[in-house]
Amino acid sequence: MELLPILLALEAEAAKFLGAGLAIAVGVIGPGVGIGILGAGAMGAIGRNPEAAGAITTNMILAIAFAEALGIYSLIVAVILLFVV
Repeated sequence: MELLPILLALEAEAAKFLGAGLAIAVGVIGPGVGIGILGAGAMGAIGRNPEAAGAITTNMILAIAFAEALGIYSLIVAVILLFVV
């Protein structure tokens, strides 16, 4: 089964929905994995050095905010694809 005839038969509205879905799906994979790795690293660091839990937690929350911003950017791109294009 070839993909090209199927893609050519898509209407503009369907292509818009497909593009928005792919944008958000691919855009949140990286931040999701990054936040998981970050949380695991922070829990391991707190387990090794409980006295530094405050500093580790502060840095972890800041890094999670930066990673989550990338996911929010992909959400904005998806919304733009849905309602503007």
